[in-house]
Amino acid sequence: MDTDGAAGGTAHWDAVYRARAEDRLTWFEATPTLSLELIARHAVPGRPVIDVGGGASRLAEALVARGVGPVTVLDLSPEALAASRARMGAAAAQVDWIAADVTGWVPDRRYGLWHDRAVFHFLTDAAQRAGYLRALDAALDPDGAAILMTFAEDGPETCSGLPVRRYSPDTLAAEVEAHLPGRFRLAERGRHVHVTPKGNRQAFQLSVLRRQEQAE
Repeated sequence: MDTDGAAGGTAHWDAVYRARAEDRLTWFEATPTLSLELIARHAVPGRPVIDVGGGASRLAEALVARGVGPVTVLDLSPEALAASRARMGAAAAQVDWIAADVTGWVPDRRYGLWHDRAVFHFLTDAAQRAGYLRALDAALDPDGAAILMTFAEDGPETCSGLPVRRYSPDTLAAEVEAHLPGRFRLAERGRHVHVTPKGNRQAFQLSVLRRQEQAE
């Protein structure tokens, strides 16, 4: 699959991860506190969890340390995944690492929880969003939950040299409904301000979507 046209592509993101140390990336979190809190509320113990766009995030190792999972990390960038695996050492063997473009990915298993901290807002093309949501729909258990965080409507207009599409929980839910009518409901909403390593403040919205029961 050609991944160089989607959300910046593999070459773009490999270059981003090569250019700066992990703790200088704008999205760096020493401890992914908010993600861990949301996962603790919405994941079912023992069910698989997937972190989409996990890159060099420290979420996977935090989940493994807490006994959450099994854990899968999917990212466009092999460079980012290699950095995470190297940092985790032997514990990396407890994670399933997938280098793929989520907009064309076909999952081979189901997950109880889907976590995306900052991928969906890079999908500025409707076809990309449709592909992403097809993958999400195919990957989630019938009673699964999806945590989607994006830049808020007053958040940054670009990131890592790429344009983004900003959302509120309501507009995000409407986007999902347009592609997957009747499939999901908005179960939790919120707002978060991330402070980058340089001290810049970035406004995010967070949405937790749960499957709707489908009529027989």
